[in-house]
Amino acid sequence: MDTSAREQRLVCKSCSHYHITYDVNFRYGCRALGFKSQKQPILEVIETSGNDCQFFHEKELAQK
Repeated sequence: MDTSAREQRLVCKSCSHYHITYDVNFRYGCRALGFKSQKQPILEVIETSGNDCQFFHEKELAQK
Protein backbone atom coordinates (compact mmCIF):
# COMPACT_ATOMS: atom_id res chain seq x y z
CA MET A 1 0.00 0.00 0.00
CA ASP A 2 1.45 3.37 -0.94
CA THR A 3 1.81 6.34 1.42
CA SER A 4 -1.14 8.32 0.02
CA ALA A 5 -3.55 5.40 0.58
CA ARG A 6 -2.33 5.00 4.17
CA GLU A 7 -2.59 8.72 4.77
CA GLN A 8 -6.22 8.67 3.63
CA ARG A 9 -7.03 5.87 6.10
CA LEU A 10 -5.45 7.54 9.12
CA VAL A 11 -5.80 11.28 8.94
CA CYS A 12 -4.08 13.12 11.80
CA LYS A 13 -6.76 15.79 11.90
CA SER A 14 -9.22 13.10 13.01
CA CYS A 15 -6.96 11.90 15.83
CA SER A 16 -7.34 13.04 19.45
CA HIS A 17 -3.53 13.18 19.86
CA TYR A 18 -2.96 15.59 16.96
CA HIS A 19 -2.31 19.28 17.66
CA ILE A 20 -1.00 22.40 15.98
CA THR A 21 2.06 23.86 17.70
CA TYR A 22 3.25 27.43 18.11
CA ASP A 23 6.64 26.53 16.65
CA VAL A 24 6.73 28.01 13.14
CA ASN A 25 9.38 25.49 12.03
CA PHE A 26 7.50 22.45 13.35
CA ARG A 27 3.76 23.18 13.01
CA TYR A 28 2.29 19.72 13.58
CA GLY A 29 2.48 17.66 16.75
CA CYS A 30 1.51 14.29 18.15
CA ARG A 31 0.89 14.11 21.90
CA ALA A 32 0.90 10.29 21.95
CA LEU A 33 4.37 10.02 20.42
CA GLY A 34 5.65 13.30 21.87
CA PHE A 35 7.10 14.97 18.80
CA LYS A 36 6.64 17.96 16.48
CA SER A 37 7.15 17.87 12.73
CA GLN A 38 7.19 19.99 9.58
CA LYS A 39 4.69 17.59 8.00
CA GLN A 40 1.72 15.57 9.23
CA PRO A 41 2.81 13.14 11.98
CA ILE A 42 1.35 10.11 10.15
CA LEU A 43 3.82 10.73 7.31
CA GLU A 44 6.73 10.76 9.77
CA VAL A 45 5.51 7.52 11.36
CA ILE A 46 5.13 5.75 8.01
CA GLU A 47 8.53 6.96 6.74
CA THR A 48 10.29 5.97 9.96
CA SER A 49 8.66 2.65 10.79
CA GLY A 50 6.95 1.62 7.56
CA ASN A 51 3.78 0.95 9.56
CA ASP A 52 0.56 2.81 10.23
CA CYS A 53 0.33 4.78 13.46
CA GLN A 54 -0.50 2.47 16.36
CA PHE A 55 -1.68 5.37 18.55
CA PHE A 56 -4.45 6.69 16.31
CA HIS A 57 -7.57 7.42 18.38
CA GLU A 58 -10.61 8.93 16.66
CA LYS A 59 -11.73 12.26 18.13
CA GLU A 60 -15.05 12.15 19.90
CA LEU A 61 -17.43 14.77 18.56
CA ALA A 62 -19.02 16.97 21.21
CA GLN A 63 -22.77 16.58 21.58
CA LYS A 64 -24.68 19.85 21.40
